[in-house]
Parts: sequence; structure tokens; C-alpha cells
Amino acid sequence: MSDGIHAADSHDVIRVQGARQNNLQNVSVQIPKRRLTVFTGVSGSGKSSLVFGTIAAESQRMINETYSAFLQGFMPTLARPDVDVLEGLTTVILVDQERLAANIRSTVGTFTDVNAMLRILFSRLGQPHIGSPNAFSFNVATASGKGSLTVEKASATKKPARAEFTVLGGMCPRCEGTGHVTDLDLNQLVDKSLSLNEGAITIPGYKPGGWSVRFYAESGFFDPDKPVGQYTETEWHDLLHREPVKVKIGGVNMTYQGLVPQIQKSFLSKDREAMQSHIREFVDRAVTYISCPDCAGTRLNASARSAKIAGINIAEACAMQITDLAEWVDGLKEPSVQPLLDSLSKTLGHFTEIGLGYLSLDRASSTLSGGEAQRVKMIRHLGSALTDVTYVFDEPTAGLHPHDIQRMNKLLLRLRDKGNTVLVVEHKPEVMAIADHVIDMGPRAGSAGGQVVYDGDLEGLKSSGTLTGQHLSYRAQLKDSVRTPAGQLQIRGAGTHNLKNADADIPLGVLSVITGVAGSGKSSLIHGHVAGQDGVVAVDQSAIKGSRRSNPATYTGLLEPIRKAFAKANGVKPALFSANSEGACPACGGAGVIETDLGVMASASAPCEECEGRRFRPEVLEYTLGGKNIAEVLDLPVTEAGEFLAAGEAKLPAAHKILLRLADVGLGYVRLGQPLNTLSGGERQRLKLAVHMGNDGGIYILDEPTTGLHLADVENLLGLLDRLVDSGKTVIVIEHHQAVMAHADWIIDLGPGAGHDGGEVVFTGTPAQLVEADTLTAQHLSRYIR
Repeated sequence: MSDGIHAADSHDVIRVQGARQNNLQNVSVQIPKRRLTVFTGVSGSGKSSLVFGTIAAESQRMINETYSAFLQGFMPTLARPDVDVLEGLTTVILVDQERLAANIRSTVGTFTDVNAMLRILFSRLGQPHIGSPNAFSFNVATASGKGSLTVEKASATKKPARAEFTVLGGMCPRCEGTGHVTDLDLNQLVDKSLSLNEGAITIPGYKPGGWSVRFYAESGFFDPDKPVGQYTETEWHDLLHREPVKVKIGGVNMTYQGLVPQIQKSFLSKDREAMQSHIREFVDRAVTYISCPDCAGTRLNASARSAKIAGINIAEACAMQITDLAEWVDGLKEPSVQPLLDSLSKTLGHFTEIGLGYLSLDRASSTLSGGEAQRVKMIRHLGSALTDVTYVFDEPTAGLHPHDIQRMNKLLLRLRDKGNTVLVVEHKPEVMAIADHVIDMGPRAGSAGGQVVYDGDLEGLKSSGTLTGQHLSYRAQLKDSVRTPAGQLQIRGAGTHNLKNADADIPLGVLSVITGVAGSGKSSLIHGHVAGQDGVVAVDQSAIKGSRRSNPATYTGLLEPIRKAFAKANGVKPALFSANSEGACPACGGAGVIETDLGVMASASAPCEECEGRRFRPEVLEYTLGGKNIAEVLDLPVTEAGEFLAAGEAKLPAAHKILLRLADVGLGYVRLGQPLNTLSGGERQRLKLAVHMGNDGGIYILDEPTTGLHLADVENLLGLLDRLVDSGKTVIVIEHHQAVMAHADWIIDLGPGAGHDGGEVVFTGTPAQLVEADTLTAQHLSRYIR
């Protein structure tokens, strides 16, 4: 002890020194513990690299190292972040916006363990009594068996005895707990005019000569050179529906089964949102999903649905809006299970506190937005007894109406007041207002960012002169005049999800904003009744999957014209200019890094010494276009690449058009070959928008495009929306940001509340008219404008 301070109390900061992860430029900063710190800055400035890529990643890596080498062999291997010193770290609990489990049976109830508590409750109080909690689980199938049982004990002779067993589960046997059954369009599986060797199987991944096709062609059940349309009834059955049977293919014993069960096993057992895009497109074409007729979509068998408490079975309880379910649970008075009822009531109360009371427990996890998924994850931590941990949040206000942000702020403060360190990556001034400490990253994005431009309290940030400081006092201004619509898109009697026979007229040729509190029915109205029509391009919140090998050039299709131009200029094959094909460096396989497998210890990665991280063979890099080789072109930022490919020998109009769209959405600083897994969430979303802008569509639907955008970036987005409308498009934006509302030509406000308290159109008109109205949105917009 010195000066009355215990040595243990001196560790009151997280100290970062010399951080260089991604675009960080030797960042050094001290973050106070047991306080709420907000990290802000323009998209791509390095916020996520500092908070997630450095602090959270190192905490997780160090925790993993406390396990035995044997256990570490079963855990993901994490490389040490590029940082000189990290001191004062505590256990990090990461609450991000990654979509929830891709398991097809995952629901809000299973993810939050509320279903587990309900199953126990019904196994104790349900009448008639069915059995254990497993009898109410749609993840457990009923199974039974009988036969001979031999018990080996020192004190007993080995004597077989007859035995039988039964495991009572709640899974609906027809849909296997998914709630739906599928109908396959066989014409999408095979082309009857072709033989197997000619490519009759049209399923993605099934190519003539490939192992998937050889599996059928060499099975011995049919002639592989005979057109499928000439098959006998038996051959047709064997190709499509044959039950599993052992066959020898290429001298190897294998299990053969028909295409239909194979598709169901390999494709349809996965959640649609977890599929690769080309697989998802095939499934959308070939498969029709209908509610299971046996269980009516509840996922549960008749036995599980027969047991009731106070007239409600477990399927009906899970289908209730959570606010209603909480009232039902509170009305149950049974001393024998009172602790369970108290715990269940407390957890359901957290849903309401966090603004998710409009959900139901049977809602599929994959259908939640990124913001909803993040708030569902928070429920696990609100009642936690843990203290002195570090909670890391990625834009917790994403998807929240201004009315709901105050409630989120209270929850963040509650976590801090329990003695935890709370780190929040956020752009909203309302969240910065409750921060104890603010760290502003910048000054710009990409290589022009990666520095701490301000470190202090909110008042100091306002006068700091940084881009964030300049925009903190920004207030939107209503437009002097709005555009005149060219017609109307009529929606009549909309009843999807919580919509109550809603009518709406969406003007064409203008910018329309759909707003309302979370759960009011905005997405149900637009995605349920506008998206999917001819000429409609919908850019939703689903994440794009990125790996080290995928980058903006490959994702946007930009690489294709560049490869062809290199091939034409040098008289060689285009495949040489792909790091995933013939041009790949043989040492690293085109990855640019060498992964060293250290067995059960963490793998180490280092830049490939052969290609120096450039991914290509040395001889490929000798070919040039406009004085640059392929690696140098892929290392160019979008803006520089646009200039390079706009004129001279390297002039490529097709590539230049894609680059202009990337610059339009504010990605001018991103390198063409930058791995997608290093892009922030906001950068990935804008990359997706740039791709969709190239589609031929008359109506564009954007779902919360301000997610991940800095205050300064929102102005650029508004300019992009204007350019889309001025080019003759109709733009429909689902959005909470007041600056976007103020910029609209027309607003449709849904509410008045969420869930069954919403679903109504409470206002339609111009922003100026909304300010004079009496809705929650109107109140917040009127405070925001000048």
C-alpha cells in the first residue's frame, strides 16, 4: 500500500500501446475500467480494429490459453493481435450483431433458454402428465427399441436378458421439428433431355466427371449415357428416391441414396440464411416450403400439444407475444415450482426491458435483424451475477427507433454500475451523451485513419474540431420542396405478421421513408408486400460471407474484366490472373500467408516468403497492364483504381462503372484486394448496396442503410439516395435516423406501438406534415430538425 491506495486498486485502466491491427497506426491509448467508453469515428477509421480486433481478440486468446493443450485442440485458434503491449485486460463478453445460430430448429426460445424452463414447467404442471422435459422438446425424437441385454459384473454371470426402452420426445415426426415440409420441383434437379455423363443433374456442385455425379453414374443402377427422360419407372425411382444402400464405386464401398433424400440431407437440413448465395438461389427455385400439416407449424407432436396448463399448451405459449406470455406466467400460482416461475418471469421481463416484448418464443432465430439478434444476446447478461468483466457492444442502437434508445442507454448504464467495463462502438449522439469517456478514431477512413484523434469526455469532443465533434450539434433541415410522384404503388389489406389489414400508397419516382418503433410492422409491410415483385431490388440486412480469399474485386465481379484485360494484353489465359486458380503462388496456394499448424497449440500465420503476400506466381507478376501487374492493381484503393482504369491502355469501361458505384457508396478508400473478413459491418453493407445498384430495377428497397454510418457518412448516403431518385428510380427506405426522415419526399409511419400494439399506418405525408402530427416519430423528428 502507498498513499492509502491498495496495490490491487491501481489497475484501473486497460492500456493499449503500439496497436497496428488492420489499419491502426501504432495506436496507444488508456481506457478507464468500470466506466462506459464510447468509440466513434467514420466508417473504416479503425474502431472495430481497436475494440474487437485488438482488445476483445487478445482477451479471448489469453482465456483460451488457460485451458489444457488437449482442450485447446478442439477450440478455434486465435492469432495474437499486432500490438506491442496490452495490460489490464479482463474477461471480455462480446455482444455483436452477428446473426444467431444457423440451425434450422433454433428459435428465440431455444437461444435464450426460455424454452428449457417452459419444458420443465409443463413436465411438472401439464395435464395430462406426459413425461420428462424431453417430451416437450422439438429437438428430441421419440425412440424405442427392444432386444437382448448382457450385463458384465464381477459378481454376476454373463446372462443375456430381454430388455426394451422408450425415449419420449416432442419432435413432430413428419417435419422433424422444423415446422415445415418441403415440396421439390424435380425439373430443377434434372434435365431429362441429357444423360448423367452429359450433365443431367442440374444441382449446384454436380458436374459431369466430378465425384458427386460419379456417385450416381457408377452406381450400377442405370446406364450413365442414357438420357434420363428414357429411364424406366424403377430407374427413375432409384435416381430420385432410393433408400440408402451399400454399393461399390471406384473400388470403394459407399452408401448410395437417391437425389431427393441427398438434397434433404445436404441442403434442406441447413437454415436458408446460412447457405451460400448460389445454393440459396437453387433452393428458392427448387423447393417450396409449406407449414407442416401434422403439427400446424408448431414443430411438436400431438402428445406434447395435449398437455395444458390453465388451458394453454406449450406450443400456444411459445406462439404468444412475449408481453402476453409474461402476464400468463405471472398469473400462475403454484408453490411447488415458484422458483422456476420467478426465474421465467424475470427472463421474460428482460425481453420487455430491452424492447423485444413484441417477439414470440417460436420466432426462428435466423429471421431476426442484426439489431434484434444483439439485443437477444443481451438478455443472457442482464441477470448475470458476474462483475468486473468487459462488455463489448457493436452499435447496440442498430434497428432502434429514437424512442427506444433511452431504454437501451439505461441497460448499458446498469451493466456499468454493477462494476463492469462497458465498451461501445457507436455513432448515435444519444449514446455518446451517457458516456464517461469518448475515444474518437480518424481522421478519415482506411489508410487515412487508424489514429486516435480525440480521447476525453463528451464536452471536450464537442470543441475538439474532429469530424465527429463538428457533427455532434448537426441538426437536419426540412426540404423546401418535395418531389412530385409519378404514380402510386398500392398496398391493400396487408396482414403479414402483426399488420392489421393495413392500407398504404407508396408514391413512385420519389424517396419514401418507412418508419415506426421496432416491431411496428415496417419490414412486414415492405418486405412482405413489395419485395419480390418484378423490377424490385431489395437490399436487406443479411450479412455477406467473407473469407480471406474473397475481396471487393471478386465480390462485385470487378476482377473478371480486369483478368480478361490482362490476358488480352499479354496473350495468355485469364486463369493466370486469379489467385484461386492457375496463377496462385504454389507456396501459399494464393492465400498470401502461410499457416503453420502447431498441433494442439495455436496455429501461427506469417506472410508468404515466396510471393511476399502478393498471392501470385512470380512469372504472373511479370505481365503488366498500363504499367502495373495484377498484384499492384489489386492493391489500389477504389478511387485510384478508378483513375487508372478510366483512360489509356488500362481503360476498362465495365470495371470503371463498378468502381464508380463503390465510390458512390463511400468505399473509395478500400483496396480492391482487401479481404472481406477485414471489412467492418458498415463497409460490408455498403459493398452489398454497390452490387445491387448495378441491377436493373425500377424500385429499390433499402433496410436501415445508416447502420454503421458515421454522422458525416449519413450526408453522403443522402446524396446517393438523391442520385438514385434523380436517375428515375423509386427508393423506399426503412429507417429510424431522423436525418433520413427529414430528407424524404414522403413518410409512412407505422405503430402506434410494437407487436400486436402496432401494425397500423398511423401517418402518411411529407416530413413537414409529420412534424405537426401526434406520433412518437413526430415527437423525435421535431426535436431533431432546426
